[in-house]
Amino acid sequence: MDKDRVYEDFIIDFELTLNSRIELRKAIVNAFLNEKGGYWKDNKKHVTRYKYYVETLTDSRRIYLLRPTFLNKGIDFQVWVEKFDKENDKRPSHKDIFADLKLKKEENSKEFNNLIDAIEKVWNCEEPDNILKETKFSYNKGLSVELLLKILKWLFIEQDITYWNYDGRTMLRDAILKTSKN
Repeated sequence: MDKDRVYEDFIIDFELTLNSRIELRKAIVNAFLNEKGGYWKDNKKHVTRYKYYVETLTDSRRIYLLRPTFLNKGIDFQVWVEKFDKENDKRPSHKDIFADLKLKKEENSKEFNNLIDAIEKVWNCEEPDNILKETKFSYNKGLSVELLLKILKWLFIEQDITYWNYDGRTMLRDAILKTSKN
């Protein structure tokens, strides 16, 4: 750690259940705008860092966002899962998602179309918990469907913010659809 820096860490419980890309993006960006900014005091740079707990899984693990990450000049965040591999917190990647979908398709190709439909609903801003009440899944391999859908909710939001002048979440959804056809 840099001796000329002081880190101030903030933890926030944050619930976001809106059904519009625009409203989701506005809500998360407004939350970020309310953060305490960094500052100088006593010749030391005070850096603020944030952890937003955004989802709680049925097994009590949580999904959280870390800020800042210095990827997109200040409005960026990373999606993390507590004990992702049962021991360590991890930032799930698109590659993790694609590998999990491949496992699920191999395990139960008949049920796989229902999973793709559920992902499409998340893409359309439906809440994963509501989707899981409507459709039951019986996969034994890979991530729980609950975890998969909740990760995707936040990865879609992250893509909407990163690429809001483009097609945002559509790039990831299209990659999922392409990968799931293989």
